[in-house]
Amino acid sequence: MTGGVAGRVDAGVAAPLDAALLLDNQLCFLVARLHRALNDRYRPVLGALGLTYPQYLVMLALWEQAPMSVGRLGERLRLDSGTLSPLLKRIEAAGLVTRTRSADDERSVEVGLTDAGRALRAEAVDIPSWVGSCIAGSVNEFVRVRGELTELLDRVENAPPPVVLTRTSI
Repeated sequence: MTGGVAGRVDAGVAAPLDAALLLDNQLCFLVARLHRALNDRYRPVLGALGLTYPQYLVMLALWEQAPMSVGRLGERLRLDSGTLSPLLKRIEAAGLVTRTRSADDERSVEVGLTDAGRALRAEAVDIPSWVGSCIAGSVNEFVRVRGELTELLDRVENAPPPVVLTRTSI
């Protein structure tokens, strides 16, 4: 005998799940699996450089522009200071970056590269193409996939706030 909720069966008898609630139909599950798979590809390569993936992202940003304030680095990486500060502390302890108070504004901390941090760039130069080859078989496919991911990210970041669903009595 069915109850008041569509697809629900009383007396503990399971009904087929609505397709919208199947785990394998969830885009978020695919994104989570992709994230984990990419991290699995990065881990051994970055481990050889003494970096974790989040530390690698910090280094990429600094190889692009250094020095940079901690605030600007957090904006660039979309990380809050509670996440970024421990990352910077570990990278600094490894001798790859320096953190110094700005002469202009003592509230601001500048992050710069050490000689070792700059030298590490040469060791990391092939990582993007290697990871890219795991995702796309050609430059054209890479450009297409990157464009589609950029559009998807933009769509998600600019989506209207979610509708808050409330629980109804069961």
